[in-house]
Amino acid sequence: MADTEIVLRVTDLQVAYGGIQAVKGASLEVRKGELVTLIGANGAGKTTTLKAITGLLNPASGDIAYMDAPMDGIRADQRVARGLVMIPEGRGVFARMTIVENLQMGAYLRRDSAGIKQDIERMFETFPRLKERADQLAGTMSGGEQQMLAMARALMAQPKLLLLDEPSMGLSPIMVDKIFEVIRAVSAQGVTMLLVEQNANLALQAAHRGYVMESGVITMAGDAQAMLVDPRVREAYLGEETGAEETGV
Repeated sequence: MADTEIVLRVTDLQVAYGGIQAVKGASLEVRKGELVTLIGANGAGKTTTLKAITGLLNPASGDIAYMDAPMDGIRADQRVARGLVMIPEGRGVFARMTIVENLQMGAYLRRDSAGIKQDIERMFETFPRLKERADQLAGTMSGGEQQMLAMARALMAQPKLLLLDEPSMGLSPIMVDKIFEVIRAVSAQGVTMLLVEQNANLALQAAHRGYVMESGVITMAGDAQAMLVDPRVREAYLGEETGAEETGV
């Protein structure tokens, strides 16, 4: 694809905090309309990478370009205003606000009142469970319902790039399937996404392309469906014994 279609380009990113170098020269890109996943074990540096992209952490070196513009010196809130939106690990809903109020908070940078009302209705169509509980306090909802709300709130910001950090964490298997059903549906609507997820199987099934991060370094990249059948990925991240070491794969 042409460079003009690249929404996010990360080049040789290095991030250190607390005396630890968590990311050691990672490079990746996300093109318009793609769902790209970044998989890897706990502590691999995936969340740190997202925080650097969103401006919550300052890189030690490397370049982050969003919509062909460098992000050096651009604050996190300014990145949100430009359409770079993240759903953090742990969901981060406003517990003492209702579902409707949470959705309104997602649109706090917008000034189109009519459009905001239309988008709230659209979120209720996408997430019927939220409509049933529109006036319920977010803190009283289940983890899966809160994850749906976090996604809907982020979509209210009309993101050009949506970053998701471990959306399945702590959810029941049934709710995990539901969340990934929603992720695929949102992707099908053309929303560009970068997904960090420990459930490598579901992430790769949903994604167009994938990256594997190990100890702060990108060690593999490619078509997501091809990665699903790669013996190295299957043994390391899908829990299968493939005999990759013995065969030299």
